[in-house]
Amino acid sequence: MEETNKIYLCIDLKSFYASVECVERGLDPFEVNLVVADPDRGGGAITLAATPAIKKLGVPSRGRIYEIPDNIEYIIARPRMHLYMEYSAKIYSIFLKHIAPEDIHVYSIDEAFLDATPYLELYGLTPKQLARRILEDIYDETGITATVGIGTNLFLTKVALDITAKHTPDNMGYLDEELFRQKLWKHTPLTDFWMIGPGTARHLAKLGVFDLYDLTQFPEWILYKEFGINAEILIDHAWGREPVEIKDIKAYKPTSNSISNSQILFEDYNVNDAYLILKEMVDSNVLVLTEKHLVTDHISLFIGYSKDKRKPSRGSRKITNRTNSYRILMEEFRLLYKKIVDPTYPIRHIGISFGNVKDEIYEQYDLFVDIEEIEKERKLQQTLVDIRNKFGKNAVLKGMNYLDKGTARYRNTTIGGHKA
Repeated sequence: MEETNKIYLCIDLKSFYASVECVERGLDPFEVNLVVADPDRGGGAITLAATPAIKKLGVPSRGRIYEIPDNIEYIIARPRMHLYMEYSAKIYSIFLKHIAPEDIHVYSIDEAFLDATPYLELYGLTPKQLARRILEDIYDETGITATVGIGTNLFLTKVALDITAKHTPDNMGYLDEELFRQKLWKHTPLTDFWMIGPGTARHLAKLGVFDLYDLTQFPEWILYKEFGINAEILIDHAWGREPVEIKDIKAYKPTSNSISNSQILFEDYNVNDAYLILKEMVDSNVLVLTEKHLVTDHISLFIGYSKDKRKPSRGSRKITNRTNSYRILMEEFRLLYKKIVDPTYPIRHIGISFGNVKDEIYEQYDLFVDIEEIEKERKLQQTLVDIRNKFGKNAVLKGMNYLDKGTARYRNTTIGGHKA
């Protein structure tokens, strides 16, 4: 039997955070100038979202408050991440009215891929009719306007959304391989295409490749030499091909895992105050390891400096113990911090990662570790996890969390670093 051609939908909730704030206020995001930002962070606060109305005036979604021209009147809405998650969950339940969960891939809080293939015949609808039905349900039940890309594979679906749908009156775009080559082979800039970032675009430009048609004509062996395994993705996408399906994404199990955390500081920190933040971050991530019964034997550290005064510092190290002990891991981070940080520059960004994370049955220590002390520490960490899960993250704090430069107490009340 001949396989049915695939049809995917990629649904994006237009200016999601800003639209939610408008709905809550009874306002029209296409008529009202509103940005979502935390004014407590000053003029440098990032606008997490902007309504379509203010975007038309040249204000981007991810700019900063001080960049908004003085002659524009606008509303600042404080971020309410918990509210946005509630809206997102409501919209996911609307998807489930039309599509089974195994055919849905949630890409982000405001975007999802849906495999519509088996439902078109079931409902007797065309792809656009099914998409329209879902978009109308979203608007009727939440007041949120959505856009949709429709395509014959996941890549084309995302491109149809990003490049085509957002500029059409009906908020829909459609692409198959033939249409893609006709309409978008010469499209620039390359960064408009999914999975092509500024670095990749600059690299291609140095090779004389400025659009996807150029890429299809370029010798593949040079692309593999320049980009390694990622060349295969570039070549496939240049032709409008994408072999991965939603079922493949759901079946994927990573060969290695990591637990990461990052934060941009409210102000410039010197090397000693930034070390306090590092200690808080390691403490927080260690409790995640403890709660999930995981251990690590590899750490990474990123330090970003104020106003890009110098290139960021990066470092990683393999450690001899595979553990979730705060005492051991903090000492490893202390050594790495001392090694990579430039103390002459103010610090504004810190990121940490525990790599090669495995189940604690793979825990391993060298001969110099006191196992009894490790067991005492583990019991204490588990107790802290239990208390925080029951009473909240700020139910039990360490002395360092009360220091003026500490941020953990505040961040424990946020979601993703933003007000809940």
